[in-house]
Amino acid sequence: MDEQWLKAAIEDLELAKHMELSDIPNISLYMDQLTTLFDQNLSHKKRHPEDKLLTKTMINNYTKNKLLKPAQKKKYTRDHIILMVLLYELKQISSMDDIEALFAVIPVQEDPKYLDTLYQTYLDCDDLILADFSSQVQAIYSAVKEKTTPAIAEEWLNEEDIKKNNTLLTALLLFQTGVHYKRLGEKIIDELLK
Repeated sequence: MDEQWLKAAIEDLELAKHMELSDIPNISLYMDQLTTLFDQNLSHKKRHPEDKLLTKTMINNYTKNKLLKPAQKKKYTRDHIILMVLLYELKQISSMDDIEALFAVIPVQEDPKYLDTLYQTYLDCDDLILADFSSQVQAIYSAVKEKTTPAIAEEWLNEEDIKKNNTLLTALLLFQTGVHYKRLGEKIIDELLK
């Protein structure tokens, strides 16, 4: 791994590609149409091609756990779709209990544009965060190289072993950074939203 590989990997992830509000139809969808919509708009988020973004079982479990209102005449509204996109994103790192606590804060609205506005703000802020993401990842990799290479070079003179070690440490620190953000999110839920 090197700086060029990291940059290409970040681009390959297509992190800034979202299901935009304009991608969400203003008509209600049946379950099969809903899963197709997710596959068409979010398939780039799969880690492995065989991974499922959304299944009938998942949707039924979300409804059973009261994260989603039941479908209306077997059809899912625009609000359902927005909540399912947020659920998909959150379940990557959050517990169902934490997602329930977050969704409990969303008021029951008569205004049909409430969730549209909330979701668009979420997307806009995510774009702002992603603007610095590549440079933050590069900074982690640079710090690893700077801090570890001299110490490791004394132990292993093999350049390949040094690169593997730097790759390992970079991955560990990226996961740890995610843990830091997750823990802060949990603290917000525990102390301010429950």
